[in-house]
Amino acid sequence: MRLLIHDYAGHPFQVQLSRELARRGHRVAHAFAGGLLTPRGSLEKKSDDPDTFEVIEVPMNVHYRRDKYHFLRRRRMEVEYGRKMAALIQEQRPEVLISANTPTEPQLTIAATCSRLGIHFVPWIQDFYSVAVAKLAKKKLPVIGNLIAWWYRYLERCTLRQASAVVAITDDFVPMLREFGVAQGKIAMIPNWAPLDELPQRPRRNAWSAMHGLDDKFVFLYSGTLAMKHNPDILWQLAMRFRDDPGMRVVVVSEGPGADWLARQNEKEPLSNLVLLPFQPFQAMSAVMASADVLIAILEMDAGVFSVPSKVLSYHCAGRCLLGAMPLQNLAARIILENRTGLCTAPDDFSGFIEAAERLYADRQLRSQCGERARLYAENSFDIKKIADRFEECTMR
Repeated sequence: MRLLIHDYAGHPFQVQLSRELARRGHRVAHAFAGGLLTPRGSLEKKSDDPDTFEVIEVPMNVHYRRDKYHFLRRRRMEVEYGRKMAALIQEQRPEVLISANTPTEPQLTIAATCSRLGIHFVPWIQDFYSVAVAKLAKKKLPVIGNLIAWWYRYLERCTLRQASAVVAITDDFVPMLREFGVAQGKIAMIPNWAPLDELPQRPRRNAWSAMHGLDDKFVFLYSGTLAMKHNPDILWQLAMRFRDDPGMRVVVVSEGPGADWLARQNEKEPLSNLVLLPFQPFQAMSAVMASADVLIAILEMDAGVFSVPSKVLSYHCAGRCLLGAMPLQNLAARIILENRTGLCTAPDDFSGFIEAAERLYADRQLRSQCGERARLYAENSFDIKKIADRFEECTMR
């Protein structure tokens, strides 16, 4: 079968799925948006990839990073990206197109193009873009924000109603999908995962930790985007709490507005225990995460259940204890708490977060037990062959 798997963000586990499907004999083109400011997976053809697999970078406007948080300029660039995707679909003519992490307007263009060409369109819902737009529009444009929110909700509904099937990453999404008019029989629930084979466990002391002077330090580490739905002040407060401890480091591997905010704070009030680094190559991520004693995940309260940070899943591969500050009803928080792979507090509970950090700092046995359970969860849950079976069953029928 000819497949086009489009992951706008270029994350690691989506391209792992493409490779697995190509190994099964499907002809798979994996497309992603170039030039985005986000952690990436292995988005290049490897020597051991099957001949039936190819990677296609769809160029984003060169000013996208600069204008990402300017609503109207960003919208123009996303509409332009939609036209490029339409041209790619016309060229590739897949039988099935699976599209993930895609903003509303280019996703609608993708859906319309598939409908016109008789291609099965399968949106892979990582979150609801219209929910994020509504929150941003009401905050930035109070006069017309409600109208903008209604419009994007309408566009998302139109997109989903053109789907042959819909992949949702959690049952929490089903009520909204039903509200948007998606028939229950079209909805397949396939949880996210992390590419276990590409994120092996590494020793605590490794080349990356040595390069950054972390071998003899206790390390709280955050890796990933710091954007509108992440509060960097949580990381700042953590560093402030341990500022007088020479054996402690708070390492933040990130880029974007949250990382910029931390850099400005650190210029005004330098903290020797706060280490700010840019995104690292995906090939280094197993060593990066292994360099931590505790891995941190944060998510704002208003994200609710509609945004599930995939970094939490990658963290589990590292076999390290987790510390979360996120809505407790969120799937990522539930994974941490139900599998006892770390501690989690509400994102607005700063004192509770600091107390949890202090507890993990003091209790080596607890950290070790959480880390062991984290790796076990990953090994039991991230079998790419079983996951690919589900995608074949639900999206290629």
